[in-house]
Amino acid sequence: FLNFFIWGQASSGAIPFTTMIALLLMWFGISVPLVFVGAFFGFKAKLPDPPTRTNEIPRQIPKQAWYMVGVFNVLMGGILPFGAIFIELFFMMTSVWLQRFYYVFGFLALVLLILVITCAEISIVLCYFQLCNEDYHWWWRSFLTSGSSGLYLFAYSIMYFFTQLEIIGFVPTLLYFTYMFIFAVLFFLITGTIGFISCYWFVWAIYGAIKVD
Repeated sequence: FLNFFIWGQASSGAIPFTTMIALLLMWFGISVPLVFVGAFFGFKAKLPDPPTRTNEIPRQIPKQAWYMVGVFNVLMGGILPFGAIFIELFFMMTSVWLQRFYYVFGFLALVLLILVITCAEISIVLCYFQLCNEDYHWWWRSFLTSGSSGLYLFAYSIMYFFTQLEIIGFVPTLLYFTYMFIFAVLFFLITGTIGFISCYWFVWAIYGAIKVD
């Protein structure tokens, strides 16, 4: 879709039409079938047995405090993961959009490790508080808690656009925000997955230690 706008600007960065056709063939001929193959084996796989017996009647959830409400709790959970990469994100965006050379890959690996640990810890802590308040709907909450850092990332990209860049024109602006939106969504999915897997392991561990149902 974006390539049509680049064609309209007669840019040398536009992808040739034959290359686009080849990419579409690879997408529909390889990627899409593999998605269905993976889904087939996923549905056929045996689910692990829960560590404790699950009550068939859903328990009523008591009224939660204002700071444990879903939206506020989720937005607060994304601050620390974003803060873990805030400084390094500036240098990465400067390298991409201002053509600066990026060379501190060792420090980047350390920051990514800190990001993973931060996502896991903040999700587990908030999940623990949620369970202590007798709210057992932790599945999506654990995903959105650390995943909300993607929202902060996109908000930062907007601020970066107006403070650091001098992009003029509709097409360059469209390209910038589209690419940054895609990056923010990917960051949301990655950090959210880390948070969910961490909480899943945490809940499995604490309930697995219970000897009596």
